[in-house]
Amino acid sequence: MVRSLHVMIMYVLCHLGLIFFMFPADIIASTEQGHWFPILIGIIVHFVCLLTYMKGLRFFPKKDILSIFSKSKKRVTFLFFAPVLLYLIMAIIITVRAYAEIVTLVFLSHTPLWTIILLLLSVSAYISSKGIEAILRTAFLLFILFFPILLFVLIMSFQNVDWRYAIPFDTDLGFISKPAYFESYFAFADGFLFLGFVQPFFSYERKYVILSAIFLIPFFLFSVYIPILTLGQATASKAFLPFVLIVDSINIDWLMFDRVTMFFLLSLIAFIILYLSLLMWKAIRIINYYIPKSRPSYLLFGLSVAIFFVCFWIPDRKDVENILFMNSFLRSYVIIVVPLSIYYIGRRLKRKDTNETI
Repeated sequence: MVRSLHVMIMYVLCHLGLIFFMFPADIIASTEQGHWFPILIGIIVHFVCLLTYMKGLRFFPKKDILSIFSKSKKRVTFLFFAPVLLYLIMAIIITVRAYAEIVTLVFLSHTPLWTIILLLLSVSAYISSKGIEAILRTAFLLFILFFPILLFVLIMSFQNVDWRYAIPFDTDLGFISKPAYFESYFAFADGFLFLGFVQPFFSYERKYVILSAIFLIPFFLFSVYIPILTLGQATASKAFLPFVLIVDSINIDWLMFDRVTMFFLLSLIAFIILYLSLLMWKAIRIINYYIPKSRPSYLLFGLSVAIFFVCFWIPDRKDVENILFMNSFLRSYVIIVVPLSIYYIGRRLKRKDTNETI
């Protein structure tokens, strides 16, 4: 079944949910001027890995990355998928804990943190339990409901910009050694991994995924430059959530609501729940590959309970940032090693088939 549109929307929403929260603060913390340069490098890395990954998957039509390794020894597949699974679980923990804290900070200050963690996990697990088709259909619905709101808020956030803050444009490579810069790749890392899991269920055309990636480029730039152009580097670098701060300062006389922040956050939280459901679905597929006799619903329940207690156990935001940095090594594996491995195996298989034909 060809579902290019659904895959495109899923690709866009996964990234949008991640771009506007931690990504601006990480980029602003990594350099003091010329922010376009670290963003551009991140986008180039994103495109190179995405194209390599899709090129590799093209050698295996109608197969997902689990099926690609089905003829290999279990030990080999375990060595390949164990870091991926660990990364997915850590990504779920980081996302749930970080976004629960953001919700508490912005508009539910009197609500216990554990209730927000429980809500995020339970809704995500429920959507995930319905399978990839339900996830993609939910993505289509959320896109229709919330993307216009997000676009409206983004346009209105230009209200107080001062374009002089964009200068100077020059930069250096000092940001590459900053931990914050590696943490910013959280917005790039997992958005394309699901392409290798959906192929047995849906097929898609590569050009539409590339168009989706191009479509996201302005959002990466605006998420960083709107806080810079409004507050300046010195003030923006001190804000925990610079883009949310800008949205909170938007003043629209003709709008009946005092704050548009709530609409903005609700839109992004909806995208994050969708992203979490996708992460859970991928993690359960990997676990179920090694424990085929277990029912996916039991595995999903067990995983959700374990993640809930881990999220509850993490003391505060600083510890979330430490885990996010520690996860950089696994993130590098997912971004670089996974696409290259799939591409290498595909090339090797094609060469072998060509030699046998001759």
